[in-house]
Amino acid sequence: MTLVVVPVRYPLTSHSHATLEEALRVADERDADLTVLHVNLYQDGSTVSRTDLKRAVESEFGDIPRARYVVRRGFIVEETILEEVAAESADVVVIGQKQAGRWRRTLRRFLDDPDIETFLKEKLDCTVITARS
Repeated sequence: MTLVVVPVRYPLTSHSHATLEEALRVADERDADLTVLHVNLYQDGSTVSRTDLKRAVESEFGDIPRARYVVRRGFIVEETILEEVAAESADVVVIGQKQAGRWRRTLRRFLDDPDIETFLKEKLDCTVITARS
């Protein structure tokens, strides 16, 4: 079974909405399951529950039959997303334009001007799609 993972912010932003729309399109096109992922940052102290995330997504998009809602805690959003994607052996990751920029800045600390999609494809062995807002 194909699996699409889409990381989003909570509450949903306009960028998260566009990213979710693209993830839903990809999941439908590929007859895939969908994991909607949110990362609670330790340093922020805020805690979003899985129920909160599910309600927010369903209020925007309605019931999504093959969706799973996951909330993880971490210090670095990008690292936590990578861990979840690897743990689930995702086939596709849909990230937002803004998220791609943050990943690029994070990776520049370690690499010279990385291409985020290429880096993620190599590290995750999955397709990475950047949703345009």
